[in-house]
Amino acid sequence: MSSFSELMAFQRRTEALNQTSQRLAWDQETVMPRGATAQRAEEMEAMEAVLHARRTDPRMGEWIEKASLENLTEVEAANLRLIKRHYLRNTKIPADLAESLARETSLGQGIWAEARSREDFAGFAPTLEKVIQLRREEGEAMAQGEDGMGNAYDALVQDYETGATAESLGAMFDAMRPRLVALLDKVKGSSHQPKKLNGTFTSDDQMKFAHVLAERFGYDFNHGRIDKAVHPFSLGSGQEARITTRTVENDPFNCFYSTIHEVGHACYELGIDDQHLLTPLGRGISMGVHESQSRIYENQIGRSRAFTSWMYGAVRDMFGDIGVDNADEFYGTVNRVNDGYIRTEADELQYNLHVLLRFDLEQKLISGELAVADLPDAWNERFEADFGFAVTKPSQGCMQDVHWSVGLFGYFPTYSLGTVYSGNLNKAMRADLPDLDASLEKGDTSPATGWLRENLHQYGGLRDPRETITHACGFEPSEAPLMDYLEGKFSEIYKL
Repeated sequence: MSSFSELMAFQRRTEALNQTSQRLAWDQETVMPRGATAQRAEEMEAMEAVLHARRTDPRMGEWIEKASLENLTEVEAANLRLIKRHYLRNTKIPADLAESLARETSLGQGIWAEARSREDFAGFAPTLEKVIQLRREEGEAMAQGEDGMGNAYDALVQDYETGATAESLGAMFDAMRPRLVALLDKVKGSSHQPKKLNGTFTSDDQMKFAHVLAERFGYDFNHGRIDKAVHPFSLGSGQEARITTRTVENDPFNCFYSTIHEVGHACYELGIDDQHLLTPLGRGISMGVHESQSRIYENQIGRSRAFTSWMYGAVRDMFGDIGVDNADEFYGTVNRVNDGYIRTEADELQYNLHVLLRFDLEQKLISGELAVADLPDAWNERFEADFGFAVTKPSQGCMQDVHWSVGLFGYFPTYSLGTVYSGNLNKAMRADLPDLDASLEKGDTSPATGWLRENLHQYGGLRDPRETITHACGFEPSEAPLMDYLEGKFSEIYKL
């Protein structure tokens, strides 16, 4: 047996164990009894001990070195590249630190949920401080050496977007921000305002419609399921990718578009070629690319004039009178720019401002420039400056997202990066599918989802993130296509 074959056999078992660990995490956020939090933290710590030992096994280093001298195919070489990258990073992290992180972030999720329900930041702060300290230590460890990123935050970003740095991301966001702010000012100053939704939207009916939408976007319930969670998410890869959503009885769009968003994530994972099953190539290459799929499903497809014209009739059939007279009005209602505190409920125009706020604050938390005790005030001041109104409770502000409680520092910028990528993919897809709207008007998304599967999904981790988008689009990605799309769309809706 070749060294590469031995390495892949070992890696396949590690990938299978990681899938099992992920389902423990899914269970914790959906159906696990709250009283099991402490035990689950020990279970997650034990799983991480096993996984970390495998990921840093000295035999891997030997296999990697020998396999690099073998005659490998493109797919084999890509697998080796990813395995080596992760091995070099993992061997920098002490086992006790990896285990502590698994335990504290498992506990953190439950403590955050309970404290958030009580609007109790002070009760959550000690946990957040502990998680930040552990992640800072991890980032500093990974930043060491020739292949390091130079600072803890940039090293943490590599967990989610290989090759990105705070500097490169910040440059892209700085180019977006003036156009976003200028467009938002025009929209808020417009005399034309789309109607608001008005009707009765029970939780049960919303979940029924969520299933309808998931199927319309090609989600295969033989390989997935929908459940409820405080914070919607998707988890899994290969032959199983589960999603969650949430319901708010006076805001069904929260459920509908959270569902479509998470379906985008799941369909990416389920669309990867089966030859990559339980290998490093068998999952999405980065969170930026992942977000490009959830965002294009949710926005450029799901909030398009064509798809909402079908959706209008389907919503009326399910819920009756909704206070909107026709499909054109419904398109405006779906895309209405609303003041709001919650990132996951934000309209397309304001969404990225939410992300940029978090991106700036989390860099300061990791560097130590911002103390946890000062986070609520720093958040509230920045929010009022960006959005023009004040946060009145922690669940509207720095406690609304689960991410920091589970240690996901470096993750937030990928939401905006993925949104930028979605603009590029939409431009390329529309050029290839000039008659797409005719299908979307019938509620048929298959030409769009098929294009994404053919040009991006099937390859999994074959190429690095930016190269993945370039290969799918046929051109280098930039923020321009997204901003052109937003300016065109909202200028039409608001008659600017």
